[in-house]
Amino acid sequence: MYRSIDEFVEDWSREEEATLKVLKVLTDQSLKQAVSDTQPRTLGDLGWHLVGALGAILGSTGLQFEGPDYKHPTPSNASHIVESYRVMSSAVVDALKQQWTDTQLSENLLLFGSMNMTYGGVLNMVIRHQIHHRGQMTILIRQAGLVPPGVYGPNEEEGAAMRAARNQK
Repeated sequence: MYRSIDEFVEDWSREEEATLKVLKVLTDQSLKQAVSDTQPRTLGDLGWHLVGALGAILGSTGLQFEGPDYKHPTPSNASHIVESYRVMSSAVVDALKQQWTDTQLSENLLLFGSMNMTYGGVLNMVIRHQIHHRGQMTILIRQAGLVPPGVYGPNEEEGAAMRAARNQK
């Protein structure tokens, strides 16, 4: 659990950078990549979900900030998703710094009317939620014929390039 807003912001900064790496690979065409033949959700929907979930989750705690409405349909423009994520991420960090305190992070709340957790636990859930969907997106990016970026380590192509460079020495 996070003990300070600054601790969360430091962690969020790394995760935001990783999420942007994934989002920046998207093309307008790749947004249509379906999760499965039976699942109507697409790669674009997952990217837009990363934007909107910040408002849905953190907004349910009473945190107030402006950003794209998660209820809007998924954009057909990949760069719009990237920019919306940047706007939302910045708004979240600013709102947390202004509206929450370090002491508040250990206080309990009822999230979505049914989940008992601390404010710090909500921040932890937001991070984990981003990681979860980012992982799904990297698979769909590959299925869409694009190369997903390495996030916590090199992707297949980056690893092959590193091995080739070592072998040339």
